[in-house]
Amino acid sequence: MAADAGRAIVDKVLDLGAVAAGIADLDLLKRSPSHHMLTRFGTRIDGEYSWDADHDLRRVDWPAAARSAIVIAVSHPRDEPELDWSGPTGQTPGNERLVRIVGSLSAWIPEKLGLSARQVPYSVEAGGVYVKDAAVLAGLGCIGRNNIVVTPEHGPRIRLCVVLVDEELSPTGPIEFDPCRDCGEPCRRACPQAAFAKAVHTRTEVGIAALPGRDGWYGRSRCGIQMEKDVEASGFEPDDEFGTEQQMTGPAAEPQAGGRIKWCRRCELACPVGR
Repeated sequence: MAADAGRAIVDKVLDLGAVAAGIADLDLLKRSPSHHMLTRFGTRIDGEYSWDADHDLRRVDWPAAARSAIVIAVSHPRDEPELDWSGPTGQTPGNERLVRIVGSLSAWIPEKLGLSARQVPYSVEAGGVYVKDAAVLAGLGCIGRNNIVVTPEHGPRIRLCVVLVDEELSPTGPIEFDPCRDCGEPCRRACPQAAFAKAVHTRTEVGIAALPGRDGWYGRSRCGIQMEKDVEASGFEPDDEFGTEQQMTGPAAEPQAGGRIKWCRRCELACPVGR
């Protein structure tokens, strides 16, 4: 049942328009590098708190009955940059594709397979999972030197989400794939904020061999500086409500592409892997 259901779910995800899909064991995901660091260090990243929240993030708070994570990937190719541009709703066209696929899949699984399926939010502080760790465990690829999941066919130019299922499905990964081992690191050299300039975490400090960001050389706060610049340049500013934006009033930079936020993708687009 588990193997047949898993294959049927992956096939359905691809039929709905995803470019890749896989299954990760939830118990392994709870012990993955990013979740390990969260339970050990809380929200403290690069010496700063990455968000203000009242949630207790030192524990993984997922539905007790959930057993497997379905990882879904859509493509964000080089020649469709607009898929990554945020508008007034805070959503990107690429994420809207993911939302449609997840909605259809979450309705199809209980109807056709008799299993319970739960959409999870993207944000970990709201009960989500670290989707990159899930993607690696599901066999979609590996964590690249640019701190992004690199897949064999599409490189790092994908976007991910997760659906939890109350059934122990057969995992589809991880896989033996590492194109970064002998790479010249064009992704790290492309970063405008030098987010890969120094090691932020060490294996000794963290207490595990596999670090988020592949080897600890990723500064999230430095990456955040560029995101703030992207928002500034767009002519939008974040609203008080999470995930929404409103048009800036008064003097502002000329909006890009009709007021959309064009998020930096330099480390992603510099990667030679995939299409």
